[in-house]
Amino acid sequence: MAGVIIVGAQWGDEGKGKIVDLLAEKADVTVRFNGGDNAGHTVIAGEKTFKFRNMPSGVLYPQKRVVIGNGCVINPKTLLSEIDALRREKIEPNLLISAHAHIILPYHIALDGAEEERKGKLAAGTTKKGIGPCYSDKAARFGLRFADLLDKAAFKAKLHTIHELKVAQIEKIYGKTFAQSEQEILAEYSGYADQLAKFIGDAGGAVNDAMAQRKNILFEGAQGTLLDIDHGVYPYGTSSNTTAGGACTGAGVGPNKISEVVGVVKVYTSRVGTGPLPTEISGDIADKVRDKGNEYGTNTGRARRIGWLDVVALKYARDVNGLTGLAFTRIDTLAGVSPVKLCVAYELDGEKITTMPQTAEELARCTPVYEEMPGWAEAPPAEWRKTAIRGMFAVPEEAKNYMRRISEYLNVPICIVSIGAGREDTIVIKDVFPNKPLAPP
Repeated sequence: MAGVIIVGAQWGDEGKGKIVDLLAEKADVTVRFNGGDNAGHTVIAGEKTFKFRNMPSGVLYPQKRVVIGNGCVINPKTLLSEIDALRREKIEPNLLISAHAHIILPYHIALDGAEEERKGKLAAGTTKKGIGPCYSDKAARFGLRFADLLDKAAFKAKLHTIHELKVAQIEKIYGKTFAQSEQEILAEYSGYADQLAKFIGDAGGAVNDAMAQRKNILFEGAQGTLLDIDHGVYPYGTSSNTTAGGACTGAGVGPNKISEVVGVVKVYTSRVGTGPLPTEISGDIADKVRDKGNEYGTNTGRARRIGWLDVVALKYARDVNGLTGLAFTRIDTLAGVSPVKLCVAYELDGEKITTMPQTAEELARCTPVYEEMPGWAEAPPAEWRKTAIRGMFAVPEEAKNYMRRISEYLNVPICIVSIGAGREDTIVIKDVFPNKPLAPP
């Protein structure tokens, strides 16, 4: 039995979906433990591209169980659209939704936009999917959970209590119009309940039972470490725990069940949304990396901000997650850029520091201190695929030195190297599920 957590070690968009999809072949259960449909994971399987928002990225192995844990907030409409898309591909998801996961309601979406507008410079740059307001209601013990969908009388009564208060909040505090009536929402969500009821159950119990049976469990995180509600660059983050600790609380398992924590590291930095980004760059290099790497939001299409890799932030991610391994992605995207830079320290108010500042205001005043290294040559996708087949010895020496340098700074070993979008464009150095043979991609 192994319990393996996959987390983003940066500001999100590191390529977690691909890594989860790769490892899910050996896992018995894949559990999404945080976030909502604000997080998009792109998975390429053969000639087909899948974009998941709520659905765990391990769903492309239909015989395997996938779980949406209690730490998630779910828009039923989005989830049903994903299920329908999978069914069109002849994939019937073996899905279990935690009865304790919270439901995103139309009020949350309306409030998300209104709150972002009112925050002004403190706006987090959210996707306006209702994630934050839903988590707010959860923390205030005012939310509706998927268990409530199974009891239509209880759902109706709770919705009645919520509706008047939420509409008043939207209209009287924020001056916005909310058009949906209570009966319209009740009818809409009752329809969702009919379609999703068969998937709802005791997710935490199921995951713990699987672990008791010595099965392999893969925990899939959404977003990245620096967006964590507690440990991220507050308030410019998300509303859930994106770090490894969130896997335990968001899936309902104890920390002694975890054997590996793999941090996914893109070999440069990107992020969407507002907030400080010390290594951000602009100009030709940023444009080249953005376009070559298709650095546009899976959900929104927004162009991502681009920067050099930040070792200071990665050290922080190592510590708050307890990383045991690194999965590097986008080696091929950074090819052709030389020299490449690593931010190994910050200068803050005239002082050199190597730890993360405690506030966003301090981080915004930081100037990166760089170490330069030689870049590696461009190669067509077919050549990168051949490199993946041949293994690490075939990776350009400059790229290997770059990754080794990062690994040395963090004192965390490399376990996976991704040099392309497909499953087969991957080099597995360390098997995180050693009790099962890894099938060829």
